[in-house]
Amino acid sequence: MIHIWCDRFKYGVIFLFSFCVFSCSESSLREGQDNDTFIDHEQYVPEFKSLLDSLNLHGSILIYDLKEEAYYSNDFEWAAKGQLPASTFKIANSIIALETGIVENDSTLIEWDGSARRLAVWEQDLSLKEAFHYSCVPCYQEIARKIGLVQMRAFLDKLGYGVMRVDSSNLDLFWLAGESRINQYQQIEFLDALYQAELPISKRTSSIMKRMMIIEKTKDYTLSGKTGWSISNGLNNGWFVGFLETNNKIYFVASNIEPRQGFDMNTFSSIRKPMVLEAFKRIEIID
Repeated sequence: MIHIWCDRFKYGVIFLFSFCVFSCSESSLREGQDNDTFIDHEQYVPEFKSLLDSLNLHGSILIYDLKEEAYYSNDFEWAAKGQLPASTFKIANSIIALETGIVENDSTLIEWDGSARRLAVWEQDLSLKEAFHYSCVPCYQEIARKIGLVQMRAFLDKLGYGVMRVDSSNLDLFWLAGESRINQYQQIEFLDALYQAELPISKRTSSIMKRMMIIEKTKDYTLSGKTGWSISNGLNNGWFVGFLETNNKIYFVASNIEPRQGFDMNTFSSIRKPMVLEAFKRIEIID
């Protein structure tokens, strides 16, 4: 049995100042939560650190056990730092597209305009579900432009999604570059609200999103989520956010990683999901 070394303590009330100033990678954004919804347990997991070390990665794996109301991580300070959401924003972007009627459902076709794209798989007509799973950046940029600045800002406020800096100049880019930030705690709070139908959106949209987000389904568990990858000032930053359902329990996860010197960048896009599954194995949530 793996033993988790832990210290439990109560958080104080953490205030979000409306005119706060933060930097790209050093700002701590464990904010925007009221004292009733913020979780009061953090347990340090050395197995997560050894996993990241073995993969030649810096970063934090953060898992939240809904039933036990406990967070598990190797680095809570990293987990509280704001990062660009990158393609994890496709979850919120899809919700807004569905709620505004920009797309009808996950089968709605997003037509390719025939222009060259970075990945060959993007050079075709894609359903919303396919665009989500292929992480088609141009598809979601088109969706953002159709949503428009006014509706985008209104829904970002409504959903309480991190601290997004969006204006007319970056409407189709703000999640990939610039000053928008979300941390691992906020990612989990957002997914928790989506899963428990606590977001101010329709049940229909919630149902479509849960169906669309499924990545892997086995006899033992169902894994849902989204990856993300941003490059800012030459620094690569990668996400996996989602939730795992197993044995009638639900666990939320938000991992954020950066490569160490000598890391094989050819594996950066493929390593994030297996890394998360291995983290669940190391604390014996799955076999």
